[in-house]
Amino acid sequence: MIESYSFGSMVVDGKEYTSDLIIYSDRIQSSWWRREGHRLDIEDIKEVLEAKPEVLVVGTGASGLVEIPEETEKHIRSKGIRLIVQKTEEAYKTFNALSKSKKAIGAFHLTC
Repeated sequence: MIESYSFGSMVVDGKEYTSDLIIYSDRIQSSWWRREGHRLDIEDIKEVLEAKPEVLVVGTGASGLVEIPEETEKHIRSKGIRLIVQKTEEAYKTFNALSKSKKAIGAFHLTC
């Protein structure tokens, strides 16, 4: 459960993270890097796709700078995964709500 988010910081289950992260049901991948910083490509979420979530929630940063190319969106949806893209402030709340009843994974950009 994500307890809070502020620019550059996210608290999950009492632990503070200060770099981008992916939250799985059983673990957290901290220091998540994308090949092109503010762009989400298929290779950046390969492990996420292998985990076969029902829902992938992407937090695009405080101002929403992370872009998701149409090719990436189509690929995610072709796997039967519902994709939700929001600024991180909203995305973490959506993730918390959905993860109570769905197999959800959250990928969060913490700055910009």
